[in-house]
Amino acid sequence: MATTKTRPRGDDARDTDGCDLCGLPTPSPPVTDDEVTGEFCCRGCLEITRTLGDAATADPEEVERELAGSDASVPDDAERTYMAVDGMHCATCEAFVSGTARNCEGVYAADASYASDMVRVSYDPETTDLTDLSSTLARYGYGTRDPEEREAAERADNQVARFVIGGGVFGMMVMLWYVLFLYPTYVGFSPVVELGVFDGIYILGNIWVMTSIVLFYTGFPILRGAVVSLHAGQPNMDLLVSLAATSAYVYSTAAVLVGRTHVYFDVSVAIILVVTLGNYYEDRIKRKAAGMLSDLAASRVSEARRRTADGVETVSVDDLAPGDVVEVRPGERVPVDGTIAEGTAAVDEALVTGESVPRTKRPGDEVLGGTVVTDRPLVVEVGDDATSTLDRLVELLWDIQSARSGVQRLADKLATIFVPTVLVLAVVAFGWTLFRGASATAALLVGLTVLIVSCPCALGLSTPLAVASGIKTAASRGIVVASEAVFEAVPDVDVVVFDKTGTLTDGDMSVVRVEGDESALAAAAALEHFSAHPLATAVVEAAKERGLNVPDLPAESVTVHDRGVSGVVEATEGDFGVADGRDSATNGERVVVGHPSLLRDEGITVGKHLDTAIEAAREAGAVPVVVGWDDSVRAVFVVGDEPRDEWDDVVAAVADNGRRDVVVLTGDSERAARRFRDHPDVTDVFAGVPPEAKAETVERLRSRGTVAMVGDGSNDAPALAAADIGIALGTGTDIAEDAADAVLVGRDIDAVPEVFSLSAGVNRRIRGNLTWAFGYNAVAIPLAALGLLNPLFAAVAMGTSSLLVVANSSRSLD
Repeated sequence: MATTKTRPRGDDARDTDGCDLCGLPTPSPPVTDDEVTGEFCCRGCLEITRTLGDAATADPEEVERELAGSDASVPDDAERTYMAVDGMHCATCEAFVSGTARNCEGVYAADASYASDMVRVSYDPETTDLTDLSSTLARYGYGTRDPEEREAAERADNQVARFVIGGGVFGMMVMLWYVLFLYPTYVGFSPVVELGVFDGIYILGNIWVMTSIVLFYTGFPILRGAVVSLHAGQPNMDLLVSLAATSAYVYSTAAVLVGRTHVYFDVSVAIILVVTLGNYYEDRIKRKAAGMLSDLAASRVSEARRRTADGVETVSVDDLAPGDVVEVRPGERVPVDGTIAEGTAAVDEALVTGESVPRTKRPGDEVLGGTVVTDRPLVVEVGDDATSTLDRLVELLWDIQSARSGVQRLADKLATIFVPTVLVLAVVAFGWTLFRGASATAALLVGLTVLIVSCPCALGLSTPLAVASGIKTAASRGIVVASEAVFEAVPDVDVVVFDKTGTLTDGDMSVVRVEGDESALAAAAALEHFSAHPLATAVVEAAKERGLNVPDLPAESVTVHDRGVSGVVEATEGDFGVADGRDSATNGERVVVGHPSLLRDEGITVGKHLDTAIEAAREAGAVPVVVGWDDSVRAVFVVGDEPRDEWDDVVAAVADNGRRDVVVLTGDSERAARRFRDHPDVTDVFAGVPPEAKAETVERLRSRGTVAMVGDGSNDAPALAAADIGIALGTGTDIAEDAADAVLVGRDIDAVPEVFSLSAGVNRRIRGNLTWAFGYNAVAIPLAALGLLNPLFAAVAMGTSSLLVVANSSRSLD
């Protein structure tokens, strides 16, 4: 029988007192230094304390809460659905739809997202009828539908188009009458066509009818928005626009009835058409920018075919448990993450990972929930989490698109007081103009102009549309944005911390070089096959890659030591081939492979040349694995975790010409980290740091400013949570890492600099939008209050302001 032992990772003797940095037990005696106060578990923790000094320790419960997340108000058995909503066109609509849905029976939580035109509802399926919920919202003019109902979406677009086209036709007819008959008289000229009394009444009557159609048909969504804002207790732009348009309409109607011809139906028409056209364009851009969330939500899988002892049954995806076996037919989506048990097929992962070319998957390969089986059926064993990567993506995208950054929260607060302030200013402007001796008509026009020119909508649009565009661009580059903090905080990052293993390196131990007899690798692999150590795995894989014939050995002839493996290898001729002109077969010799000290203890001599190779490997930060028999070492296998080809360019790009500090954390030895210390843009390298100390290291680095942490999303999770910004590398299943603020789909680090450049671009766009929104209102409203703006010009200016914000947000970030 083979004897198996676990290789020790450190001293077993420990003090009861913990490390002053990470809290782990300390060895006896603990690691100390005369220049540093405290006792530590390792040299790495001591060096971090020496460099960064003392800092407040992260609250473990707070970190745990951040990792786990919470939604205490929603029971575990609640169901969650996404519904597309037609008719939302401002933050007030968002608040009203959310509140109305929450008031329905059995609804635990409801959150509408104006940025994505959707509402997420958590409810009790036993007591809640979603049809009733839809009917309730429909009474207020908000239509709901399933996100995948593309035809309904197109009908909604056509409906808006009819509003625009219908209003445009009647609006142009109104303006034609004004140009031909009214505008000339306003400036002291004769009309193009002289009118009698009856003709004048006829013309004004036509203008009134067509203006009524524009105001109450085309302007219905705006008027509805005004009513909704009053219901919600949040005055919005719709209220201002409605007051301005209806005031001009009512005044003009009264003027016609008393026989006057100086009327302002054109102002009502201009206001309604400009705002409606702006809303239409905004909706189109918004749907393009936020379309990924709708696409993902529409593609979620709700049912699966599960194999049982009695055959195959169709069950809800929520009923699947780890270990269940499900069947997936060609053209269907994999319901949850899992491993292929039977079959080989090309799987399209484009929607989840962004990879455009389908990948061939075979038994044993992992598949992601939400990916599409294209050509042949598969049988999939449900993974440990029994969840779908696609579902997690939907949740992540929803959270970021519906969240509010700090700067947007400020804008939202200002917007809530903006409308009442404008109303007060309009009244004051009316009273002041009247007090100065102007006519009531002139004073009324000044007040109307103040209402018309103000634009709170630009404030509300500044962040959501820019963020939605940024999310879509990031996804196209293989970056999943999981927190709204990314776009706000990343441009201000002062320190970027890289985990070494699996981030700056490829994370896989491999034989990078063989010194001596390369064919001896076969004998070493035959023995290392019985060990589960990563170094042993690297030796076995190297033999396979080189196509060597590795003999099968009986277990009773092999002994696994704490520093290696030994055993008798009965080689047949040609098993190992010929190297350096001599047969490398062992001829039944006892072979030893492992740490150099093990071979020395076994009496096997290490030659001077190979001894030099061993030291060179250690100096390079690699691990030497030695194999020998017949009293001599035959080869040294240099095993290491190789740096990624692009690591130095990525570090240089992130450092941004010295603007940011770059820190490398690793649990490996100082020698293994030496090559990173030599990089000119690396500020500090902390080696020998246990995973438990990484979070505390990040906390102490925050004394230098805002900290971003880049890790592989596994044992780096506490550090990712402790950092201001966490960026995780991951394959599909790693996307669920709640500690990270951004996840790079795949394992390439080329996208890390793109996170910084993309976030900076979105941040500049948000600030540009807000600057324009505030600047426009700061200039336009005083001009209107002073009577320096014409109502018609004010309507065009107000609409243009919102359109500029929308157009700026929709620009490409490339």
